[in-house]
Amino acid sequence: MKRKLRRLALALLIPACFAGALWVYAGAYGFNVLLRQGGSYWVPVTPDSPRLSASMRLALRDDPPATPGALAWRSVAPGFEVAELPDMAEGQEVDRIMLARIDPARFRLVVRVSSAGDRNIDIWMKTLGAALVVNGSYYAHHGTPATPVISDGRKLGPSTYDASAGAFVASPGFTGLIDLSKTAWQAALTGRDNALVSYPLLLDERGSRVTHDSRWLATRSFVGQDDQGKILIGTTQDGFFSLERLAQFLRAAPLHLTLALNLDGGPVACQSIAVGSYRRTTYGRWEFEANGRSASLLTWPYGRAVGMPIVLAVFPK
Repeated sequence: MKRKLRRLALALLIPACFAGALWVYAGAYGFNVLLRQGGSYWVPVTPDSPRLSASMRLALRDDPPATPGALAWRSVAPGFEVAELPDMAEGQEVDRIMLARIDPARFRLVVRVSSAGDRNIDIWMKTLGAALVVNGSYYAHHGTPATPVISDGRKLGPSTYDASAGAFVASPGFTGLIDLSKTAWQAALTGRDNALVSYPLLLDERGSRVTHDSRWLATRSFVGQDDQGKILIGTTQDGFFSLERLAQFLRAAPLHLTLALNLDGGPVACQSIAVGSYRRTTYGRWEFEANGRSASLLTWPYGRAVGMPIVLAVFPK
């Protein structure tokens, strides 16, 4: 009898210890990731693994130059346009960027945070009733912002931070990007209703700001500003792009970008649009990192859409 009681106590103690450790490490965010996706984890792979997409294997094998395909903008509402920009390499489409071009005079852009990790792209769209939702900047283990963020005037994230890349800011007087190599982030965010700091700044007025390539491939999102002051939001479908390759591609693309800021990448890189009768949703999937001789793929057991603690949302004015 005593042996059975000891076994029962041990059987209860192990999950209790696991739950306690998970709560300390990741809080409610960790429990939601576990319940909604079965947890996420890195698995070792080779660069030619069939677990990677064909486009990722091509990028890792040949590192081919990427060129923009045909681009055609479509207006779905006054001040809101959509397009899809193919990425061509070695005579084939290897990725596609889902684009939106927004006039800030007609639409407002806001930052929203749900650190519990209980909202994926579908839930965010349903909850907010937004015209567009895209993932925002980086977050920590507990789902809290890892960079300075402002959401409806509320300051979130670290108060001490070393930033030299870029920030997206929105206020009645100005909505757009700020180069933080020229302006301190504290000054850039002062007086803003909504803002987020992220990195790297992919493009500035001189061209690409990413000079060191890596073998980190992922689904990627970015926010940009063109020479007419319109805001461009883009999310890739596949995992072909490293940060350097994405910066070079955006510089060559017919988007007339003056600034482009990378947002968080990987499975969290999702985008959804609902404007009038137009609907489009892109789910993030890929994140691969090679470091020396080791290479890993981020994966999870189930679920198509992962939790998104920080988002950038668009609403009609």
